[in-house]
Amino acid sequence: MKKMYKIYLVLAIGAIIISVNTNAQHVNLGVKGGLNFYNISNDNSSKYDMKTGIHLGLLGHIHLDKSIAVQPELVYSSQGAKYTSDGTDYKLKLGYINLPVMLQYMFNNGFRLEAGPQLGFLVSAKSEANNNSIDVKDNLKTVDFAVGLGAGYIKPSTGLGIGLRYNAGLSNINENSSVKSTNSGFQLSLFYQFKHK
Repeated sequence: MKKMYKIYLVLAIGAIIISVNTNAQHVNLGVKGGLNFYNISNDNSSKYDMKTGIHLGLLGHIHLDKSIAVQPELVYSSQGAKYTSDGTDYKLKLGYINLPVMLQYMFNNGFRLEAGPQLGFLVSAKSEANNNSIDVKDNLKTVDFAVGLGAGYIKPSTGLGIGLRYNAGLSNINENSSVKSTNSGFQLSLFYQFKHK
């Protein structure tokens, strides 16, 4: 079952990219950045606290028609969580390169709604406590699958915009543990689209 939804996710991303190449009417490039509010959910009794981080990257805003667009992105994302074990406070700091592909519906007033899959690649993982840092990347899977849902607004005359997105993790990020853990979190972004129309 796990392999099947991963296959469906990859196929969905591929289908979107093919559709974009054949139907694109107008393409904008842009940059984005902002704050992350991420946590890790576990299927046992362990409870983690939200960790604040940042994200920064590039986007392509591709119009399929006047109201529909596809927005692939390439984003560095600082994620993770905070937790306490045996009286010691820990920070789990995870760094991902994320590739979301969002399908957007655009209203005439600059507002937009979006949803789509996200493929993430783990580039760093550290557990920090009492000013000590341990590399834990070998304990985590290198690929993460998620689905994003969000909304945004762009001021058409400037190309400046703001967006809020929730990313829900689908895959278990643990490599060696029997506990299933998933990433999830909110992203608050500022973005700029060059030559926006």
